[in-house]
Formats: sequence, C-alpha cells, structure tokens
Amino acid sequence: MKTFLKLIVLFIFIVGCKDNEKISYGYSEIAFDEDYSVQGNLLKVERVSSETPSEERKLIKNGSIEFEVVYLKKTRAKILQAVKKYKGYVSTDNEYNSSDRKSTVINIRVPATNFDALLKDISEGIESFDQKNIRIKDVTEQFLDVEARLKNKKELEKRYLEILKKAKSVKEILEVEKEIGKLREDIEVAEGKLKYLQNQVSFSTLNITFYKTISSQTNFGKNISEAFKNGFKNLKTFLIFIINIWPFILLISLVFYLFKRWRNKRKK
Repeated sequence: MKTFLKLIVLFIFIVGCKDNEKISYGYSEIAFDEDYSVQGNLLKVERVSSETPSEERKLIKNGSIEFEVVYLKKTRAKILQAVKKYKGYVSTDNEYNSSDRKSTVINIRVPATNFDALLKDISEGIESFDQKNIRIKDVTEQFLDVEARLKNKKELEKRYLEILKKAKSVKEILEVEKEIGKLREDIEVAEGKLKYLQNQVSFSTLNITFYKTISSQTNFGKNISEAFKNGFKNLKTFLIFIINIWPFILLISLVFYLFKRWRNKRKK
C-alpha cells in the first residue's frame, strides 16, 4: 500500500513538473490547472482557477413582438416564408379566438446571424408595434468557465486512468474507479451544459403575436348567424327525440281515443 502511495506521489510530481501547474502535498509543490488535495491514494478536486482566453463574445439574442393586422392568413404566410428564407424553424404555432379578436402566436428559432434580417423582413409594412422587446445576454464568462472546467476534468480523468493501470490490489482499483465514476458524471453534466449554451448562442428565439380586432357590428351579425345555426340544430334534435319515442306517442294516442269513445258511449 505504501509503495503504491509513493508511486502515485511520484507520478503526480512528474506530470505536475511537466505541466508547470501547482498543488500542495506534504512538503512538495506540484501544479495542476485546478487545486487538488491528496487523501490516501486519491486526488480530490478543491477549486478551479483558469485564465479566460480572449475569444469572441458568446451572446444569446432573443426577442418578442406584437402587432395588429388586417389579414391573418396573409401575415402568417409572409412570416413562414421569411422563416424558410433565413433557415429557421417554427417551434410552436398557436391560434386563439375571443369575442373581440382573433390572434396567432408563432415561436421561431433562427440562426443568430440571421435574426436581424428576419426581424426586418417581418416588420416590413407594420406601422406600429403594440410591444417590441429585444434582449441580448452575454454568457461568454459562463461559457468559458464551463469549457475550462470540462477540460480540467477530462485531464484529471486521464491521470486517474494512468494511476489505475499501476494499481495492484482490488481495494486500490475500486477506490480509483470510484473517483473516475464521479469525474465521468461531472464531465457529462458539463458537456450537457456546454451543448445547451452553444445551442442558445447559435440560435435566437423570436416570439411573434399578431391579431385581428373584431368590431361589435361584426359580432352582432355573427351572433345572429350563430342563433340561426343553433335553432336549426335544436330542431333536428327535437325531431330525433320525437322519432325515438314514437311507440309511446302511438300508445298514448290510442289510449286517449279509447277513453274518449268510452266516455261518449256512457253519456248516451
């Protein structure tokens, strides 16, 4: 066990000197991108410290607009044409009806580089917006932090794998494999977060609400039309009901006829 521990310390010392990183163990100083402490024969991650490389900004750009139109179908066709033109796609598409207006809500995902051009095409011909909101969020620091942590975790995983090759007892193998399993979970979480951020940066979201106002006069005419339709439906329902109970109607009519005839004979 002591020999294995010495082997780990010697391995870490050689790799650390090569990478010119820093870690404290006993009276020696070794270096990593992260700060680690050694417990037994295992490396424990304590803190991450990495310099932020100079890269282009990672921006998440989203927006929402709402406006009134005269023709819902024409506006919808125009929007879908613009989405296709700028290589986007519709993530949600909903229609709503109320007593005073009809509205459509379309949620669009479009490549971030095409966001402004798409918005310009859709806005063409619109005199005013009920609301227009464009939001830009800078996630550069968050992106680079996750990226750096992921790189360090993968490097540490490689070092554990090298240690695993030199393990001799079952206990040593199990302990190292346990730490590798924890690292693998952290790596998968970081990869998922990085993928999500990249998707948010690469594709912008635009929520579009457009509607048509229904006048009170139009509502009155619509109500009259609905009343006629409902009356016709009720008449059909009544006729069906009568047809369903025709035997009872016939029986009641026959009983009434016989009773009336009997009463007339009795009077005579």
